Amino acid sequence: MKNAYLLYYWPSIQGRGEFVRLALEDAGASYSDVARSASGFRRMISMMETAKAQRPFAPPFLRAGSLLIAQTANILFYLGPRLGLAPKSEPGRLRLHQLQLTIADWLVEVHDAHHPLGGNFYFEQQKREARRRAADFRRSRLPKFLNYFNSISHQGNYSGKGITYVHLSLFQMIEGLRYAFPRAMEKHERKYLRLIDIHDRVAARPRIAAYLASERRVAFNRQDIFRHYPELDAPKR
Repeated sequence: MKNAYLLYYWPSIQGRGEFVRLALEDAGASYSDVARSASGFRRMISMMETAKAQRPFAPPFLRAGSLLIAQTANILFYLGPRLGLAPKSEPGRLRLHQLQLTIADWLVEVHDAHHPLGGNFYFEQQKREARRRAADFRRSRLPKFLNYFNSISHQGNYSGKGITYVHLSLFQMIEGLRYAFPRAMEKHERKYLRLIDIHDRVAARPRIAAYLASERRVAFNRQDIFRHYPELDAPKR
């Protein structure tokens, strides 16, 4: 079926929409990244402003037949079994959903490392606060999340040779953190080899490798959730 799924997300950043894109790309699903088309961006905004039924608060949201599904973790909870990226059992699906929600918490902390006062302030208006927040993130919060996901990488439906949408999302987290905090990640990565193995296995998957090399993959940039500001990274050795 042509364009079985319609994905709505900001066209110039990876952001939260990238976690959905990775699942669709890995499964070879037929989808359209609507806001990247000529009139798609206006249609996306119109849906957020005027839709009466199933009105989404913000992108990403996904049109699947008559369903309009918002929130990254919720979209992946729906797509997972349909794309072969989640177990069929309810306990397994709930376990993955729980992990994806934890990744969503982690992503918020990444954003707040560079915008601790909020998105309505430019980075230049909150540099002092960002330096303090980023230092705490690198020192305590980043290793806490890395250690958690590394320590459970062998458990239950999250393990084995099969790939789930959580594996794809962890790949994206590692990619983004390497961009935003390259020196800090260089220091941390050797402690979390299971997590890096997940990243490498995902990167080697044929459809993911093709996607990463294509124009469909938007480059990281300073308008995104993952942003590289050298002053927020670990000190140079």
